[in-house]
Amino acid sequence: MHADPIGPAHRTARHPLGTHSVPIGAAGGWGLIAWEKTLGDLFAEAGYSCAAYGKWHVGEGAGRWPTDHGFQEWYGPPRTYDEALWPTDPWYDPARDPVSRMMQIRQGEPEVTEIEQLTLDVRRDCDLEYLRRAESFIRRNAADATPFFLYFNHSLMHMPVVPRTEFTGRSGQGDWADSLLELDGDFGTLLDLVDELDLTDDTLVVFAGDNGPEDVLLWRGTPGYWEGSYFAGGEGNLRTPCIARWPGHIPPGRASDDIMHVTDWFTTLLHAAGLSEPTDRRIDGIDQLDWLTGATDTSNRDGYIYWMGPQMYGVKWHNFKLVLVAQRYMQDAAAKLPTPRLINLTVDPQERETASLPHLHTWVATHMTKIIAEFETSLHHEPLIPVGAALDHIPRM
Repeated sequence: MHADPIGPAHRTARHPLGTHSVPIGAAGGWGLIAWEKTLGDLFAEAGYSCAAYGKWHVGEGAGRWPTDHGFQEWYGPPRTYDEALWPTDPWYDPARDPVSRMMQIRQGEPEVTEIEQLTLDVRRDCDLEYLRRAESFIRRNAADATPFFLYFNHSLMHMPVVPRTEFTGRSGQGDWADSLLELDGDFGTLLDLVDELDLTDDTLVVFAGDNGPEDVLLWRGTPGYWEGSYFAGGEGNLRTPCIARWPGHIPPGRASDDIMHVTDWFTTLLHAAGLSEPTDRRIDGIDQLDWLTGATDTSNRDGYIYWMGPQMYGVKWHNFKLVLVAQRYMQDAAAKLPTPRLINLTVDPQERETASLPHLHTWVATHMTKIIAEFETSLHHEPLIPVGAALDHIPRM
């Protein structure tokens, strides 16, 4: 799976949106506009019960919560888990400074309910609460034979990477490795529940990341074979793990290194449920259901544009990469290149060479400029949503 550093991409199948940049210090009134359609909106319209547990981080304020976009209930932090570090900061004063809290809301409630302050202890144990609520949600809908869509947004491996007590020391390799075991164990708990309720064959489960690893000491992750981190343009940011399970539909053991963009999940999940994507707006996600199920051998996507906030960083096509802005790690300075750099990732996976010798591969650029041209053409039909757009904003069609 290939990711895009745009928070709502997998929720709306569209990029880049007015929420392409994560605000720091925002105090409500930002995020997804009412016009946007999320998976929650579309599944709810089709009779599904929908819930979201975990951080939302694509909007705050009346009209922008998960319950405003099809989800019947939500519990989690509105922004990011590193706000759990605030109470440990000797320069922080909760009487003067903002206080980050866990929140919850159900459809029909006019506003969110603020619960406990987000501390390191709450951060460490929050996934137990997500699991508790998810189990209740799944059991309730299974008992009523109601189809459901669960957006389970686990807190790991987001910093601060702090394992729960029962996982601390289990790996013998430190907190980061212990947290990997916790992440694996928690999803195993959900899978066991689905199996227990005899829902296995009727449930499509997707385990996926949407960006590369952290690049800060104490919680630094790894993209494995590739180089890079999130909030940058290295290949380690763009490639993320993905596992999908749907017995009787997805062949067991099927694996591929073809491209599936994060926006494709929106369209693919809708088609898996027998639904269709909206036709009144630009949808960037491609239906990949035939590829997932083995009906076709290759992905329906050849490439994609990748971004950092509003800036186009480059284009991928198959295993080639056209770099417009060079930035491998989050703290590196972004360098706009005077001449785009073409990389053959098969022979230069760490992106070390300034030129792909001896072949250069300049013919590949034709495919990449076509991808850019198609995107730019789409802007004439539907302009981008500006950052900070009002809740009632509607793009000119």
